[in-house]
Amino acid sequence: MKTIDADIKAGSFQPVYLLYGEEAYLKNQYKKKLQQALSREGDTMNAAYYEGKNINPGEIIDLAETLPFFAEHRLILIENSGIFKLKQPCEELAEYIKEIAPTACLVFVEEEVDKRSKMYKAVKKSGKAVEFPRQNEKLLVQWILLRLKKENKKITQSVMELFLEKAENDMSHIDRELEKLACYTMGRDVITAEDVEAVCVSQTTGKIFEMVNHIVENKQQQALQLYYDLLALKEPPMRILFLIARQFHILQQVKELRRQGYDSKFIAAKAGIPEFAVRRNLAQAGRIPLEQLKGAVADCVQAEEDIKTGRLNDRMAVELLIVKYSKERVV
Repeated sequence: MKTIDADIKAGSFQPVYLLYGEEAYLKNQYKKKLQQALSREGDTMNAAYYEGKNINPGEIIDLAETLPFFAEHRLILIENSGIFKLKQPCEELAEYIKEIAPTACLVFVEEEVDKRSKMYKAVKKSGKAVEFPRQNEKLLVQWILLRLKKENKKITQSVMELFLEKAENDMSHIDRELEKLACYTMGRDVITAEDVEAVCVSQTTGKIFEMVNHIVENKQQQALQLYYDLLALKEPPMRILFLIARQFHILQQVKELRRQGYDSKFIAAKAGIPEFAVRRNLAQAGRIPLEQLKGAVADCVQAEEDIKTGRLNDRMAVELLIVKYSKERVV
């Protein structure tokens, strides 16, 4: 990211850029930065946009070879083409990138990239490939505090943790929720837990945590109701199953690691969760024996197999899993 900022500041651009990774918000921000730096707003003569998997490499090459009209650069922006996967090689374009016209600039924005592909290697050699991964807790907190400072808002650490539990690490979702909070707290400079609870919408993974909470507390009706709510919101049962399995696996990990005497920082790194979330996961794990957690993880794997082999339909398989682990147990 810093390399793109440096190019823009210097006004010296690479012939080709590849923006990829899970963090869609940052990818979009840097795509816009490059667009604004390389072409004037509304300049359709020197800027072209392609999206989807049916791009024509010959057409793109011809366009790149065409001199810009009263401009320094010809910008060609290509999104979600899929040509950075091994199964969809684009040798013609990969070869062209090696000797691209000096007035052209290709900007690729992709969701999935295989670093073994010819296209990735060509971009890496001739331009810049920049990955945008999910941001860690520390960077997210810094970004949120900067955003709140611009709005003249303050927040305590405990309220920040509550906010991140709901928004998680999706910057696009965080951005929307911060906007809502700023409007909701207009006239006040401190954001409270009550504000967060009133305004912020939990992501699906947050709802899964709540569902598992009901499961381990033997609140079967509440757990099933959350499941039905997610189905009503068009969440696929297989995705819900994956997230339930993931949460049970996290609980198993944090419980085992705490028993071995590891601190929260180490547990967070191993389990792949923010450090502030270790405490609430340990609290949840404390309500169910370790052997039952292991059984739940195994049953999630079995449920997936039952669905894929046609022994059970997906909706029923997940419902049976929730029923089994939310019934009264002897601890």
